[in-house]
Amino acid sequence: MRSNWHKAGVTSVVVALAAALLVSACAGERRRPRLQYQERAVELLYGTGVSRLESRRWDEATTFFEEVERQHPYSEWSRRAILMQVYAHYQGNNYEEAIAAADRFIRLYPGSSSAPYAFYMKAICYFEQIVDVGRDQGVTVQARTALQDVVRRYPNTAYAADARLKLDMVADQLAGKEMAVGRWYQSQNQLLAAAGRYKHVIDQYQTTSHTPEALYRLVEVYLTMGLREEAIRNGSVLGFNYPGSVWYADAYRLLAREGARPDVEPQAPARGWRRFIPGVREREQDRNFGQASREQQRQELVRGIMQGGSEQENDARDSAQEGADESR
Repeated sequence: MRSNWHKAGVTSVVVALAAALLVSACAGERRRPRLQYQERAVELLYGTGVSRLESRRWDEATTFFEEVERQHPYSEWSRRAILMQVYAHYQGNNYEEAIAAADRFIRLYPGSSSAPYAFYMKAICYFEQIVDVGRDQGVTVQARTALQDVVRRYPNTAYAADARLKLDMVADQLAGKEMAVGRWYQSQNQLLAAAGRYKHVIDQYQTTSHTPEALYRLVEVYLTMGLREEAIRNGSVLGFNYPGSVWYADAYRLLAREGARPDVEPQAPARGWRRFIPGVREREQDRNFGQASREQQRQELVRGIMQGGSEQENDARDSAQEGADESR
């Protein structure tokens, strides 16, 4: 049972913290409360940050965790506070700050058992910034590099398993970009450039959903260029690997009109099959899954980090909650 002195001390400290919040007035920057420096008990700072995190007040949570790191650098509290900053920034969609915090953790604690989480969260922050194929794919390349890093460093973890799934989506996205550029070249009658893009998809992204279309486009391009044998060869590859694809049905009709009917008859497309914008449906499904699982991820992270110092940290958490309740 906590003493009245302890409860009064918690209340006064929390009130002092609230009174010390300053708002940054820098033009063009995101406004976020900052704490004026005043030495405080680390338990109260960390516990208040966790309380804000559980209340989904992401910016306020990061403020308290940053203060833990500033006042108690290189401590066990600081190590955990950096991880909490990564997660709070991520939840607030502040991806650049989350990546910066993850990089800082990796630099300071490369051998920590929590390092896989930091690498993974860095990759996820890049992954969730992927944009449609009509725009620059620089962040997609960064996501691929970061996800590959997770798989390479921690191949037998759950983080690596999820990273492999996301790498498939990233490959589909990059292939979609190549296809979009190839179609543009083809529309401008720059056939050699278009063929180069389509062949790149077949060579580098052959397991993606774009390969059937890439083969069909090569049939189109080669027929237009008068390279009949090349068109027939790519049509045969398409028919052998994707006989039920609508792309093969189109290629079959195209070649038949040119008097080069393929041996393999096209099969009817699967019922319910429909074309979709490359990469968008998969990414939307993954985003929906991510939103559904964030609550569980948050609970697991908070539980895991809080369990490290158990009794002391739980006291800090309870004390901060009491102070917050009394200050309302």
